[in-house]
Amino acid sequence: MALVELGRFDRQEAYIVQSRLEDAGIMSFIFDADSSLMYGSYLIQARVMVDDEDLTAAREVAAKPA
Repeated sequence: MALVELGRFDRQEAYIVQSRLEDAGIMSFIFDADSSLMYGSYLIQARVMVDDEDLTAAREVAAKPA
């Protein structure tokens, strides 16, 4: 298992993406959310990370309109 970056999002959107991934049965992690909050979401975006084996499915979930 290796974590890969699915994408970078503002803090709130990262948690929405994570929730959608969880609903699809894909485990994910958010990195840099606290830095995003501390320094402003425009300077440092939160990274949503998934297992490399789930990346294709995670991209499909993230690409679907909410």
